Amino acid sequence: MSEIIEHTVLKTTNLSIGYTSKTENRVIADKINVDLKKGKLTCLLGKNGVGKSTLLRSLSKMQPRLSGSVELENRNIDDFARNDLAKKISLVLTERIPTSNLTVFELIALGRQPYTNWIGKLSQDDIQQIHLAIEQSHLKSLVDQRCDELSDGQLQRAMICRALAQNTDIIILDEPTAHLDIQHKIETFKLLSNIARKLNRSILISTHEIQLATQMADELWLMTNNKIITGEPKVLIDSDEINLLFDSNSILFDKESNQFIIK
Repeated sequence: MSEIIEHTVLKTTNLSIGYTSKTENRVIADKINVDLKKGKLTCLLGKNGVGKSTLLRSLSKMQPRLSGSVELENRNIDDFARNDLAKKISLVLTERIPTSNLTVFELIALGRQPYTNWIGKLSQDDIQQIHLAIEQSHLKSLVDQRCDELSDGQLQRAMICRALAQNTDIIILDEPTAHLDIQHKIETFKLLSNIARKLNRSILISTHEIQLATQMADELWLMTNNKIITGEPKVLIDSDEINLLFDSNSILFDKESNQFIIK
C-alpha cells in the first residue's frame, strides 16, 4: 500500500504575534509552529483572549506579525502582493459588514474583486465562479434577496459563499457560528466540512463549539497561554491534552459525552 502524503499549504516557523506601539511590542503568543493541510477542516480552539483572532489575522497578513515566518505554498507570505494573496487566501471575519442595499448575488460577487478590472466588470469566468459557489452553498433561492433581510444564519452562509466565489485554496473564518442557533451551527459546520473534503480546500476556523469541532474537524489547534498543540481530535482527546484548553481543575473533558463538564 502506498503511503498517503499530506500536502501542507501554509506553515509557520517560530511565529510571534501581537501588537506594536511606539514604545514596545505586546506579545500575545510566540514560538508558534503549525501547518495547515490541503483538503482538511482545521478548528482553532482556545479560551477568550488567548489570541485566536490575532493569529488568524497574522496568518492572512491582515495584521503584521512581530517575528518569525509564515510560508504559503513554500514561499514567504511577504513575497505575495496584496492582490495575489487575495487569490490564495479568503477571510471571513466576525464583524457584520455594512450591506446597505446589496442583494445576496451582489455580496457574493464581491468575492471576485481580486480578478476583476479596476471598474469591477465581471467576466464570464467570474459569473461562472459566482454561480458555482451559489450552487455549492445551496443559496439559489436567496440570490435576489437583500442582505439586510437575511437571518444571521443566512448571512453567514452568504459570506462563506462569497469566500467560495473568491476561489482560493485556503479559507480562514473567525467564529463563523457566533450568534447562530444550534441548527445553523451544525449546518455551517457541515457546509465547511463538505467544502474542505469535496472541493479539496483548506479550511481554518476559530470556534468555541468544542463538541462540533471534535466531531467534524480533521485536525484541532489547541491554543493555550503557553503553546499551541495540534493533532487529530481523537488523539488529543485520548491523550487528555484537550484538557489543557482550560487552566482549571474544575473543568474536565468527558470522553463519553464528548464535551467539557464541571467536576
